[in-house]
Amino acid sequence: MVELVALDLPGGPRFLAALLDAWERHRAVLPLPQQLPAPQRHELALRMGAHVVVGTDTVERLEAPRELLEGDALVVLTSGTTGEPKGVVLTHEAVEYASYATANASATTPDAHWVACLPLWHVGGLSVLTRAHHADAGLTVHPRFDPELLAESLSHGATHVSLVPTALGRIDPGPWRRILLGGSMIPEELPANCTATYGMTETFGGVVYDGLPLNGVEVRIVHTAGSDGSGPGRVELRTPTLGRCYRGSGGTPDTELTDANGWFTTGDLGSRSAGDGRLRIHGRADDVIVTGAEKVWPEPVEARLREHPGVADAAVVGRADPEWGEAVTALVVPVDPGAPPTLDGLREWVRDTMAPHNAPKALELRESLPRTALGKLARSRLA
Repeated sequence: MVELVALDLPGGPRFLAALLDAWERHRAVLPLPQQLPAPQRHELALRMGAHVVVGTDTVERLEAPRELLEGDALVVLTSGTTGEPKGVVLTHEAVEYASYATANASATTPDAHWVACLPLWHVGGLSVLTRAHHADAGLTVHPRFDPELLAESLSHGATHVSLVPTALGRIDPGPWRRILLGGSMIPEELPANCTATYGMTETFGGVVYDGLPLNGVEVRIVHTAGSDGSGPGRVELRTPTLGRCYRGSGGTPDTELTDANGWFTTGDLGSRSAGDGRLRIHGRADDVIVTGAEKVWPEPVEARLREHPGVADAAVVGRADPEWGEAVTALVVPVDPGAPPTLDGLREWVRDTMAPHNAPKALELRESLPRTALGKLARSRLA
């Protein structure tokens, strides 16, 4: 059986050294989210059944640990955008398959040099480490995203990097050989050297690149009973990169990720293009707003609102409404709190490029919006 080592370490070379050391000792690794307070990180280690917590200057043995199975490599926590994070158990086989498949899809040739600058306790950052390790590519690990550090890495031969979409606008993408984008909604217009990825913790990161599944990955769209199948449906994935199970929290039993045939049901709604079969993600199934019998997906509306010159940040939610069922409501952080955008102005802005039912019917001004460490909207906290 396999022990679980919780790494309570910030991003950087020491994290990679501790990860590889644990694997050499045939132990699995649980990266702890560094944005959380220390007591919460310790509680997560206990709930996931870790045997030991490795800190910057400490090593602590925990009581009541729970072993994993031979072949298990990682327990990675989901981002928790809609509630309590889950621990996904990933095997060495799944991690290696993901590493080689994504290395091939991202043109990770022998002279490639990756930069890891996303949080290492999420698959967005962690998968960069494993990809470079298994592909024997160069690797630089930064403690955080920093445009100046990235520019310095470029000057020293870096070629590849993974980013979230909000970070792309803060760098010059031109010098990079390949930039992988993921973690939240990705703009449709991208530089030629950028690849839009779709995946999640359960798949150990992106398994669909620019709408097309990687080798060995299957995608299907499942519609609800009675549907004519013309609109978006639930996205399901079957891939060798899938986690083995969800880790039982606090001693509860582990639970399966897939059905009997190996299909994992995501929380996303999507469709496939009739021409080349590319996958398009419309949004989270639970986030769909039904207003006057029309469906509104928040993410495209949010993206349009953020393009407004007076909007620093935006979210869209559905508020109960006696006339419409749900009213599309814009939560907006204004660029200038003293002169915020008006509801009428934002409605016109949205209607210029989208169907009228997407335009917000209400406006709520906010000082800030809750986000995860990867920059995703924490929708469970928007209310």
